[in-house]
Amino acid sequence: MNSTERGQSIGGGAIFAFADCELDRGRRQLRLRSRAIHLEPQVFDLLETLLVNRDRVVSKEELFASVWHGRMVSDSTLYSRLSAARRAIGDNGEDRKLIVTVPRRGFRFAGEARELPGATFGAVERPSGYSPSRSLDQSVGFCTTPDGVRLAVAAIGEGHAVVKAASWLSHISHDLNNPMWSGLYPRLAHGRRLIRYDGRGTGLSDRDVGDISFERLVADLETVIDSLDVEKVSLVGMSLGAAVAIAYAARTPARVDKIILHGAFAMGRRRRNSASDLQRADLLLALVCQGWGKPDAAFMKAFSCIYFPQAGDEWLRWFAELQQRNASPETATRMRAMCDDIDVVELLASVRAPVLVTHSKNDHVVPIEQGRLVATLLPNARFLPLDSSNHMILHDEPEGPRLAALIDEFLGLGPA
Repeated sequence: MNSTERGQSIGGGAIFAFADCELDRGRRQLRLRSRAIHLEPQVFDLLETLLVNRDRVVSKEELFASVWHGRMVSDSTLYSRLSAARRAIGDNGEDRKLIVTVPRRGFRFAGEARELPGATFGAVERPSGYSPSRSLDQSVGFCTTPDGVRLAVAAIGEGHAVVKAASWLSHISHDLNNPMWSGLYPRLAHGRRLIRYDGRGTGLSDRDVGDISFERLVADLETVIDSLDVEKVSLVGMSLGAAVAIAYAARTPARVDKIILHGAFAMGRRRRNSASDLQRADLLLALVCQGWGKPDAAFMKAFSCIYFPQAGDEWLRWFAELQQRNASPETATRMRAMCDDIDVVELLASVRAPVLVTHSKNDHVVPIEQGRLVATLLPNARFLPLDSSNHMILHDEPEGPRLAALIDEFLGLGPA
């Protein structure tokens, strides 16, 4: 990777209190002496980044990555947002005490700030049993694909490289605090070097991309692995990421030692010769088009319940937040349509690494028959169905600890 910066992830629902201000991250609101102050989104993100990383200097490059998702913007744009942030919190006089400039290094929030207890996301409390993974220190950098797309890559921990193939829902700067992943990532990073990246068009990677095809996604995984300068990696693939991992492992078997797949499919809905699958493909595409990232939309509630029927309302709001941060509705629609045309059946026999295939028994997104088909056609696979209806296993459901233990057993490391 290149352009690497170290720092904490951004996300969650905490309220930062400082001077006469409160920055409410859940509501994305700044309050000055209890009065709401309007902030442009980039100004809010900049102030949030400085507060989260208030124990250190934040470089210009990291602000560009966090606020502008790695897009090229001028220094004058950055300084104008800094000025707006300073004005909003009353720090725009000659003697700046809250946001200070550190010459040739970056910027630092120098004021006294505290994190208020009982913080919420929106008006909803965090899911019970959930605590953010703040102890995970990750480095964030970028690598560039052959067609010129910059991919954001995060690394956590030390040891053998475990690479998670990107799916269509990820954001490396927020996932550590998202309960969809907060139980899995500490486990994968325990005694290992966990590598995650945002797929093209999503997260911190370049958003404005022309080619969002399955072949490009496989090539993107290859670019990320090549940037690591390691001989072999273990792969983790979930849902769309499982198909990407299968294709890479089939084409470059010498680079992969073990593979974990969950919610895997060998054929997208439009490849299954099923009228019901075609209807379902059209339904899900319509739900994405109409409700992406809108927590109160009826379309989004239906879409979320298909993915996580056992989740409560608070989990579904986190799911909607992930969508808002992850990608535009247009990109999500393109990704959803691409998934339905994937076919990796002919590649399965070429995968040489041992594979652990897990699948929720009552998955409404990818039927368990697809997971069983993947495991059957792989030469060296172990198939384990899990007693869940959720597409991804949530850390606080009964099968969460079991899946974590299976991962440790398969990768060869004792419990965290």
